[in-house]
Amino acid sequence: MPRKVMITCAVTGAIHTPTMSPHLPVTPSEIAEAAIGAAEAGAALVHVHARNPRTGQPDQSPEAFAPILGVIRQGCDAVVNITTGGAPTMLVEERVKPAAHFAPEVASLNMGSMNFGLYPMLDRHPEFIHDWEKPYLEGSKDRIFRNTFADIEYILTTCAENGTRFEIECYDIGHLYTLAHFVDRGLVTAPFFVQSVFGLLGGIGGHPEDVLHMKRTADRLFGDDLEWSVLGAGRKQMAIALQSVTLGGHVRVGLEDNLWIGPGELARTNADQVTKARQMIEALGLEVATPAEARQMLALKGGDRVGF
Repeated sequence: MPRKVMITCAVTGAIHTPTMSPHLPVTPSEIAEAAIGAAEAGAALVHVHARNPRTGQPDQSPEAFAPILGVIRQGCDAVVNITTGGAPTMLVEERVKPAAHFAPEVASLNMGSMNFGLYPMLDRHPEFIHDWEKPYLEGSKDRIFRNTFADIEYILTTCAENGTRFEIECYDIGHLYTLAHFVDRGLVTAPFFVQSVFGLLGGIGGHPEDVLHMKRTADRLFGDDLEWSVLGAGRKQMAIALQSVTLGGHVRVGLEDNLWIGPGELARTNADQVTKARQMIEALGLEVATPAEARQMLALKGGDRVGF
């Protein structure tokens, strides 16, 4: 049987600001509709952030997530992955609240503190729609995205009783070893869903050798218990996705990671990127995993056991 490839779609995130694209989902209805559209196009998992519907600023309150999650669950069968990353400006106690409250099947978990440089995007936009956007980007030059050992343990233990499994986001090689540390302590159990992130300023680059190094290290540390996926930031999104698929991995796309569908052309929807990824996967003779197949691969508790 052809191998099944999981597509995750991260529909809005906390990196891009509303000035950067008129197609970036901001309101609860826009975010939910984007997630449902991505699922219809072939995404087995949808990765969800929330935003202030008036300003587009990242919002990690459970109240901001509630109208999004309810609509997604009614509109599709995709696995909902709630962020615990939130935004680099937030403390871990704020970031974990939606996952702790809603008990999703999957939550993201960043595996290390790092520089998180968004400030180069200032050069592309001389003016911004909202007052918060420019300081948010400028501040990343002197900002640490904090994910200490204590922070990671706090998220794991806070969500320990709700049956949530984690999409482990690894921005560098050391993050894989940090995951191995928590596996050794029994706080993370197999199977391990590792999302390797490439091309974010402050993390590992997007060169093919970087991708190979990450995959080889993950394979050595986690072996047959690993489900490995990639996130390519910006213009290398699809090239890195293609490399992952040829190496036996899965892919993540979406407007959180890349606002474009091609050179000089903004993606109008998240579904556009999912469709492009699906075509690439199927052209290689492989099949896109359904939500049910993703649940089986990741040993998830099921969509009927979430709190939304």
